[in-house]
Amino acid sequence: MKRTKIANLVSEKLPIEVSHPDKVFWPDEGYTKLDLVEYYCVIFPKLLPYIKDRMLSLERCPDGMRGECFYQKQIPKSMPPGTPTKRIAHATGSREFTDYVVGGTLTTQLALANLGCIAVHVMASRASSPRRPDWICIDIDPTSGKFEDAVGAGLDVKAVLDVLGLVSFVKTSGSRGMHVLVPIQNGPDSDEVLAFAESFVARVAAAHPDKLTVEHSVAARRDRVYLDPFRNGFGQTVVAPYSVRRREKAPISTPLDWSEVKPTLIPSDFNMRNFMKRLKRADPWSNFFENRQPLKDAAQLLSKV
Repeated sequence: MKRTKIANLVSEKLPIEVSHPDKVFWPDEGYTKLDLVEYYCVIFPKLLPYIKDRMLSLERCPDGMRGECFYQKQIPKSMPPGTPTKRIAHATGSREFTDYVVGGTLTTQLALANLGCIAVHVMASRASSPRRPDWICIDIDPTSGKFEDAVGAGLDVKAVLDVLGLVSFVKTSGSRGMHVLVPIQNGPDSDEVLAFAESFVARVAAAHPDKLTVEHSVAARRDRVYLDPFRNGFGQTVVAPYSVRRREKAPISTPLDWSEVKPTLIPSDFNMRNFMKRLKRADPWSNFFENRQPLKDAAQLLSKV
């Protein structure tokens, strides 16, 4: 059985007891639930800035990547006592409110992994101001399934962001696409941020109609790359940087420098087995939160592009 050897980097006893630690989560690779928990233990200092004080939506896969999965927003009853939560009231629907798990502690993160949460799905706002996002996310989804198509679309997105004077950061989704994130100052509510994102992707796609689209219908997209703005709606999430994905090879959603965004890049080359080598390099997102930008000027300029 292959092992990630992450256990060699875990310097102290885990703060939780892992149930069924030898359960195989990735059959081809032989990675176990314990491998997953230990990965999140080691990577937690890098993951923490992107999940601290943020509500999480849970995708639970108790039998690993090939088992049945389900989504859950309400905090599971089996989470450790004192797990941070944020209550959000609902104006409509069958539930009066939802108590979301709030990220930010190692115990919380490892307990979620122990419940089969392979990926970390995080909101764009802090729990302290849940309707005020502090980043914009453009989800780049190649209908063809080819990452090289996502690369071209990502560079097109960056070019327009540059024109708007917005600093952007890019990462692999851990699947077939990419995520472009723009850190912003608190101020606009989620509806305003979503409206900006929708307008932005519409203009980018209009400039490249043969290869980019904002069509909801998969059939209408043909082989064009879908620019998805809807990660910016209230309550929507994106996979966090450094999150593992429920895919073959256990790939990681990896922060990149824009200079690395090339058609030859293979996202699955960043995976749970070898990712510690990646951490020896300079962090291309080290100044992410230092680049929070006002959205107002960019929104005005976008209307003229």
